[in-house]
Amino acid sequence: MNVKTGFWVALGLLVASIAAAYFTPQSIVYRRLAVMIGLVLAFSWLWTMLSIRQISVKRMARVFRMQLGQLFEERFEVSNTSRWVRVWFEIIDGSGLPGNAGSRVLSMIGPRRNRSYVARTVLLHRGEFDLGPTILSSGDPFGLFRYQVTLPAARKLEVLPYFVEISNFYQPVGLLAGGQALRKKTQEITPHAAGVREYAPGDSLNRIHWKSTARRDRLMVKEFEQDPQADVWIFLDGLATVHVGSMEADPEMEDPFWLWTAHRAVTIPPHTFEYAVSSAASISVHYIRQGRSVGLVSAGQAFTVVPASRGERQLSKILETLAFLECKGQLPLEAVVQSQSAQLTRGSTVVLITTVDARNLLMTVDELTRRDTKPVVVIVAPGSFEPRETSEDTIASLLLRGIPVKLVKMETDLRESLEATLR
Repeated sequence: MNVKTGFWVALGLLVASIAAAYFTPQSIVYRRLAVMIGLVLAFSWLWTMLSIRQISVKRMARVFRMQLGQLFEERFEVSNTSRWVRVWFEIIDGSGLPGNAGSRVLSMIGPRRNRSYVARTVLLHRGEFDLGPTILSSGDPFGLFRYQVTLPAARKLEVLPYFVEISNFYQPVGLLAGGQALRKKTQEITPHAAGVREYAPGDSLNRIHWKSTARRDRLMVKEFEQDPQADVWIFLDGLATVHVGSMEADPEMEDPFWLWTAHRAVTIPPHTFEYAVSSAASISVHYIRQGRSVGLVSAGQAFTVVPASRGERQLSKILETLAFLECKGQLPLEAVVQSQSAQLTRGSTVVLITTVDARNLLMTVDELTRRDTKPVVVIVAPGSFEPRETSEDTIASLLLRGIPVKLVKMETDLRESLEATLR
């Protein structure tokens, strides 16, 4: 229970009335005034205490995992289970979701009646957000008291990074035409069968070799070997000193009906790291949907490695990892690549996503080339995010080495930037 300024004014008048009635016993005006003020205070207190009793709020949404730039719709259902009309109360959405629109003031909800409304929020930041707490607040008609109840958050919303569907990025060529088998067993199904073995609990049924099973009269499963052509490693530079820009993104709010438009331009926060994350997500989607084995490495707020694998489950792991990455790293890109050099098999494609301010980028590319890997560099131009001169020497040196280079700039179409190759 919170008291407002009006309460102290009323309390002062009550004390003054009691004092006046005491010193002027022959007058009944002050006694009546003191009784009236006391009744108003008691009535207001009781009204406030009962104002949000037997009121419940449910928050419902269809999905709790969405992508940056999408429109999140959440339905609030308010129920009055008492026998009395609720004159007014306020619902405050205390979630950490930027731009949340769930707060409302409702009035005149009848006994045993429900009321609902839909809150729509454009997702402007990656990460995980609590859908709550929800605060119910109400008071008396005179504004003397305020009472509120806090309902804890029951669900979380996960916002994945923005990505685009690209049709042409860089096609790994492998070491030999048609690929070359790597003599390393894998649990995945690849074009390279290595033999058969006896079935073990946990083996997938689609790996059973029925001819060998019938011939040996026991379940036999196929074994496969990895293909270096299918290995794609994405290195995302999380060093804080190479990234610039602002993490705030404001949607276009001029049109009051802008939320209802069928096609809205997705606003990526104007920061080089946000564009780098979206580039990494787009490249991961591209390769995994081609059946490639993709891994992710980054040194942001923590050193993060997602081992290379295939399938939609791997894509979910990468997108979830990217959703929580922050550019708070202190390890340069060349050190990150060096730490994972043992995992880079011959013929692997290594995608480096950084800015032109990355130190020793050319040395890193030369080292990857000597290891018989195929480096691809995605450069986010910092000069398009803040007034500064962008050095073209690094890009020119990469092109002279025959390295595929993609240049991403702010407010340019991300799909076109990733599909186009500098020459």
